[in-house]
Amino acid sequence: MDAQRLINMIVSIFTRRLINFGINKGVDAVARKGKPNGRMTAEDRKQVQDARALAKRARQAAKITRRLGR
Repeated sequence: MDAQRLINMIVSIFTRRLINFGINKGVDAVARKGKPNGRMTAEDRKQVQDARALAKRARQAAKITRRLGR
């Protein structure tokens, strides 16, 4: 394996992690509707928790769909 391929693999791993981190932060921000944790009611917290669970299920479904497509 040459050095260029190795560098490309490492860069792609870090890029993928960075993009996933950004997507997760964005989903959390949308779920919270821009409210800080201190100003949320118990109902708001429950709604955020449900939204995060829904996003997690969507990611799992996408992963399963990609596996079936192979």
